[in-house]
Amino acid sequence: MSHKQQHMANEKPNPDNRSDNVDRLQEKVQDTIENIEASHDALPYATEDEKRNIEKKNKRRNESLRAMRDEIKEEARYQQY
Repeated sequence: MSHKQQHMANEKPNPDNRSDNVDRLQEKVQDTIENIEASHDALPYATEDEKRNIEKKNKRRNESLRAMRDEIKEEARYQQY
């Protein structure tokens, strides 16, 4: 067995530490909301092309927010067990 194979055989997977997932997700939600608000502030100064891009990006951000909020609910339920 090569040194690399031996090293990999001795490695153990990291334990699944989910204790701070809700906090991290909530921070991501807040960051995303701040990005949406900043983009709204930029709209009056944007070209039509930039406005379309901002609107598309905000649509994706809102989809991400829904997904993150669902994940927060799931994590909160998981941590209650």
